[in-house]
Amino acid sequence: MNNRYSRQRLFKPIGDEGQRKLEKAAVAVIGCGALGSAIAETLARAGVGHLHLVDRDVVEPSNLQRQQLFHERHAEEAVPKVAAAAQRLREIRSDMQLSLYMDHADGIVIEQLASKCDLLMDAADNFETRFLINDAAYKYNRPWIYGACAGGAGAVFPFVPGTSACLSCLLPALPSFNDTCDTAGIIGPAAQTTAALQCAEALKWLTGNGQALMKKVHHFDLWSNTRLDIGIGRIKRTDCPTCGERPSYPALSTTSQMKCTLLCGRDTVQIIPDRQRIVALDAVEQAERLADAIVRRTPYFLELQIGEHRIILFENGRVLIHGLKDVHQGRKLYRQLFG
Repeated sequence: MNNRYSRQRLFKPIGDEGQRKLEKAAVAVIGCGALGSAIAETLARAGVGHLHLVDRDVVEPSNLQRQQLFHERHAEEAVPKVAAAAQRLREIRSDMQLSLYMDHADGIVIEQLASKCDLLMDAADNFETRFLINDAAYKYNRPWIYGACAGGAGAVFPFVPGTSACLSCLLPALPSFNDTCDTAGIIGPAAQTTAALQCAEALKWLTGNGQALMKKVHHFDLWSNTRLDIGIGRIKRTDCPTCGERPSYPALSTTSQMKCTLLCGRDTVQIIPDRQRIVALDAVEQAERLADAIVRRTPYFLELQIGEHRIILFENGRVLIHGLKDVHQGRKLYRQLFG
């Protein structure tokens, strides 16, 4: 394997020195869906030394059309995405370090990643998570690379603290991605192109070629054969709560209350109970009294069937309730089951 990266080292902007930098780099990939799986595979093959993978979900059949690390068996067994991704990545490259976070990417998790990684890769499917990435990146002075896609279109931009406006400043100017792959659909090439552009920016930064980073937000539409580069030089706000003169990082403000979220387009409610990190196993222990409802046990979760609802209960207390479109109903059912 001595010549594994020979073609990449021949590329003059990278060379031997750039390859050594990649081998020492630690990168967080936040989300292991279409973007995250493509990003993780590309960076693993490029020689990045340590990947941190974060995802809250399990593999489903609808993922297989575009999420390239996963197989039918992963969907049949509902394997958590981070675990399925790790299996494949270790087959691709056995000498890399992998850290897995089978959890919701909340402020606590993302701050941990920002404190230990050289670069944050956005592979999220919602702006709530992106604002957390944005705040953590600027708080810890780490670059992060935005990427979003839906239908046949995508957008990419590298945010570098101290040199560019942040997401909060740019949001009014970014192309609208109110639709998601769950509501508007998506073609695989749109996700792969977005991920490829993100990885190109990542390689520039990690190999010491920051001067080559994009200076404008890049938007493309593969179906209509259009592209647009949006200048942002005058958008930075001095009063921005993230990158302004007096940053407060509002997205990172945490609460101890139970959090209920409707997962985008999934008919699934996610519930993160309070005290989850202190008594993480309480909910699992309480589920033992519901033994008749247990469909299966895996190394990662318990699956329950309560009436028409399929419930996935993770060890840290996080719950996915499938078959619901209303967070209030999800909260009510959760309390009926677990108090």
